Amino acid sequence: MIKEWATVVSWQHGQALVECDVKASCSSCASRAGCGSRVLNKLGPQTTHTIAVPCAEPLEPGQKVELGIAESSLLGSAVLVYMTPLLGLFVMGALFQTLFGNDMAAFSGAVLGGIGGFLLARGLSPKLATRSEWQPIILSVGLPPNLIRVDDASAESRP
Repeated sequence: MIKEWATVVSWQHGQALVECDVKASCSSCASRAGCGSRVLNKLGPQTTHTIAVPCAEPLEPGQKVELGIAESSLLGSAVLVYMTPLLGLFVMGALFQTLFGNDMAAFSGAVLGGIGGFLLARGLSPKLATRSEWQPIILSVGLPPNLIRVDDASAESRP
């Protein structure tokens, strides 16, 4: 199970709208100055993802929840997104090379196969996304934000 913490935006009729922050590359590595991943993450937009998750108990905005998703669903979606266009590229490239016998035909077949694989993955992903095992679930719920109060003890001891 892959786990991630999210913040509740709203809760209505058994559906919690939660917001997950996009994780940038880690900052604890010793090679921060020369890290390519760090540079690429700074170039892209720092956005959040908002998703709806079923939840029977009422939640308050600002409350933290721990989401979980099965590894098999994540691996399945990665295979669909990456391998389908790649497989189409190789199969159609080889088929066009065999049928027409020149490199330009192989290139054309590879481009058509890659585009076809991408379109196939795009068409299958909404159907697979509705499967219950591919949906995130709430594993644990944190305390509401208004329930915790922190008193500054050092402020009371000042003259």
